[in-house]
Formats: sequence, structure tokens, C-alpha cells
Amino acid sequence: MPAGTAAPACAVTDKLIPSCGAWWGVAPEIFTGAPVDKALHRAETRMGARADVVHVYHRGKELFPTRREIAVARDPAHPRLLLVNWKPSVDRTWAEIADGAVDGRIDRLAAHIRRVFPDRFFLTIHHEPEDDVRPGPGSGMEAADYAAMYRHVVLRLREKGVRNAVTVMTYMGAPNWASKPWFEELYPGDDVVDWVAMDPYADDRVRDFDGLVNKTRPDYPRWPGFYRWTQLRFPGKPVMVAEWGAFLRGEDRAFQRAFFESVHTQVRRYPQIKALVYFDSPRAPRGDTRFDAEPEAGRAFSALARDPHFRSTSVPLP
Repeated sequence: MPAGTAAPACAVTDKLIPSCGAWWGVAPEIFTGAPVDKALHRAETRMGARADVVHVYHRGKELFPTRREIAVARDPAHPRLLLVNWKPSVDRTWAEIADGAVDGRIDRLAAHIRRVFPDRFFLTIHHEPEDDVRPGPGSGMEAADYAAMYRHVVLRLREKGVRNAVTVMTYMGAPNWASKPWFEELYPGDDVVDWVAMDPYADDRVRDFDGLVNKTRPDYPRWPGFYRWTQLRFPGKPVMVAEWGAFLRGEDRAFQRAFFESVHTQVRRYPQIKALVYFDSPRAPRGDTRFDAEPEAGRAFSALARDPHFRSTSVPLP
């Protein structure tokens, strides 16, 4: 670089990929019933840092983004990206949705988004499908049915004018499910998937960040780990850790602190991970994932949240 020439500034692509580092995000105070704006304010105060991405959940006929979610995204002091997690139906099969059973619902949602929120946002559709698969002809819930459902929803939204949704395919990322013979059939296609995501949790098999994003098990020897798989299957595609959490362990009260410190030292080994979104809940299905359930863990998490890796690219203004 010639003398006196400044390094290029960090930027954001039209697919919301940060050119430097990774987005820092949170699903705040899940399963507490708290409104998203209040929960986010408390979570950001607790961790001493702002979130770039806020993960919210919707299902069925619910319209999104809501007024509160829009306010969070368009905060003039700290704009944020929404990661909207939507299950189009809880009583229709994937095959039925792919055949148009909820098209009216999709169309109403598209009209709402066009009217109230032209800003770019992340959208994942029926996340973690692996444990919902029902193999067998006629179930309507085979892996191929999921792929067809996802494609139909995305293409229908686009047809109805929703061009600002950056699509995310979110897997559980667990070795037992990834080793199923139908696993590869879940993928809906590059034309409808912008990011690939995983939802890993630090259970008793995981000791550090390496083990979180590349979980393996000796009883599933052919599975290389999720991040390794993405690099083989989707080279160059951005990877999101759309939910992650470290469970509070009664028998090992220092675990969360040590785990958060491992993220700090290991995250740069995974350059395709462009977003980490923590799942903060006192009542997650398998335990307590509050990042500050222990004071030392809270301090380690706050240090992680302020790491320059997560502060190098600014969220674009709406």
C-alpha cells in the first residue's frame, strides 16, 4: 500500500456479511415473557456492550417485525439487525406448506413487511428441522419435504415483493442427526439460502469453543464436525452460530467462565463464522444459559462482547 493511503474501511455486503470480524448478537431473556426491547436493554446492560443482531421468534399467523422489534432495529444510537426465526405453521406438514396450504398467510406477511420494514434483516425458516423429520413416504415431513417447504416460502415471499430478507438455513448441527442418511436432503439450495447456521450448546460433551462448533462423537465417526462440514459443503458461504449457550453446571461452577474465555482465544480460527448470537435464558430446555449466572462468567462474557473481533464492522443505518 502506498505511503499515506488509508486501509479500506470495514463494510457490509448486501447479504449482511461484515468484511471484518463477525456480528455479535443475542436472543435476550428467552422464556421469561419479557418484551424484546426491555429484555434487550437489560441484556446489553448486563454484558456491558451492545448487540449487533437480535434474535426473535415467531410462528404461524404472527406478523413480523413487530413495533417493538422495529424500534430495536432502528435505534438511532445503536441500530441493530433482526434475526427473525419463523415457523410458518405448527399444524401443517412441510409437504402441505410446499403445496400452498398457507400461501394466504405468506402473502399477508409479505404485504406487512413491504409496508412497515424495508430494511434488510435475517430470516430463518423452521429452524432445527432435524428432529422433526419423519422418514417414510406420505408423512409430509421427510427431509426433501423440508427443502421443498423452505424453497416455497422464500420464493413466495420474493414473488410478493420481499427482497430485503437475507435467508438463513439453521441446522441443529448435532452429530447424531447429521449422520442420518437423509441429512443432505434438507438443504433447499444455494439460490434460496444466503447463510448457513448452526445451533450448538455446550453440554457435558463440550469443553471449549472448538468442541462447540465442531462437535464430533466416537459413535458417529464419519461426521467431521459442523464447521468442517460447511467448509467442505459450502466453501465461501458465511456461517452463523444462530443460537449458542453454555449451561450453568452445578458440579463445575467455573465452567461457563472457562468456556467464554475459550471463545475469546479460539474464535479467530473460524474465519467463515460471521455472526455469533447467544441464547440467554434462565429456563432453556436443558438448563440455565444466562451468561452472568455466575459473576466470573459474567465478567468473561462482557470481555468477550467487547472483543475487537465483534466491534470492527458497524451495523449499517436503516
